[in-house]
Amino acid sequence: MVTFLLFGTFALLIALKVPIAFAMGLACIVVALFSPSLTLTFIAQGLVTSTDSFALMAIPFFVLAGELMGKGGISRRLFNFINVFVGRFYGGTAMAAVITCIFFAAISGSGPATVAAVGGMMIPMMISEGYDSRFTTVLLATAGALGIIIPPSIPLVLFGVGSGTSIGDLFKGGMIPGVFIGICLCIYVYFYSKKIGYRGNQEPFSLKRLKSSFREAIWAILVPIIILGGIYGGIFTPTEAAVVAVFYSLFVSVFIYREVKLSDLFTILCNAAGSSATILIVIGTATTFGTIMSLERIPEAVAAGMLAISSNPIIATLLIVVILLIVGMFMDTSAAVVIFTPILFPISMEVGINPVHFGIIMIVTLAIGFITPPVGVNLFVAMNIGKTTMVQIFPYIIPFLLVCLAGLTVILLVPQLTLFLV
Repeated sequence: MVTFLLFGTFALLIALKVPIAFAMGLACIVVALFSPSLTLTFIAQGLVTSTDSFALMAIPFFVLAGELMGKGGISRRLFNFINVFVGRFYGGTAMAAVITCIFFAAISGSGPATVAAVGGMMIPMMISEGYDSRFTTVLLATAGALGIIIPPSIPLVLFGVGSGTSIGDLFKGGMIPGVFIGICLCIYVYFYSKKIGYRGNQEPFSLKRLKSSFREAIWAILVPIIILGGIYGGIFTPTEAAVVAVFYSLFVSVFIYREVKLSDLFTILCNAAGSSATILIVIGTATTFGTIMSLERIPEAVAAGMLAISSNPIIATLLIVVILLIVGMFMDTSAAVVIFTPILFPISMEVGINPVHFGIIMIVTLAIGFITPPVGVNLFVAMNIGKTTMVQIFPYIIPFLLVCLAGLTVILLVPQLTLFLV
């Protein structure tokens, strides 16, 4: 009865287009009203205790650092530096956009934030250079998904908290897979551009241009080096790294690049607070939702059912990937991580999958959900910038989706891509 009420109410509210955080919270309240073993006090306590975590403090700080960097001209300087190397090739501007997203992903920790920061500059620029607006929109939406794979990543923090896996190890594990998928996207962009005729800027590589762009971008390039180097070197924890990122980005944006004025800080802080609050509300309601599922032994039932199909690690992982691909089409990434980690993580342990490897597989799979309708958050951010519609861009989603699935398959079958740095 409890299971029926929980999932039935949740499905009904989602069908009525209630925001997912409120849908989960209201489903929990309905269960508490009809269940003799649960109370509204339990729900309220769950909302508070689920977000009372030192590790989760990294989320608002990384969001704020991403806001500061996005407004501080970081993405433009990164692009100019990268364009010196790849701008002359077929699809050079598009490849530079992907690589810029890789760098910015190591700053923001968020997919939509990466799309907004890099896409806001790159989509109009690429369209003005003759790129099809539909191709450009999907390209930036896909490249923006790297924001949750390459560390620091908010979903990786959530997975680490939910599974007890070292967040530092997860950050190390996400580096190579994230860059690998970025390279796959660049390869596809090159051959597609060569076929269509998207030529580069025809400017030869020169040390003078390199020196000039490097001097402009050096402070931006140092951001991921400081953050990730500090974590991997044991100088500070991921949460402390997020605080360092805020102070560094504030200093660079205000005093060096001078593109953020003191009068802009209130707006930036409000935007960061709104984004952080949205994520934390999702975490609170999703954790409470997951706790009720655990009390009803739903994870054990799912695990038993899947292991009855096969205990082979590869087959079990493929089943999990299929489930997560479907989930990613309909559910917010943060909510999906919080809800499904306690369900699927024990299955991965049962069949002997390395915790870090499983975490990266889970996050990469959910990252694909950023470009799969009907939710596809990155698509909607990019469509708003590129002034396109879902009907227009849908045919262009398929090739990028296949590239991402191919990259995910390699990551799944070659664990050393994830575990090499770990």
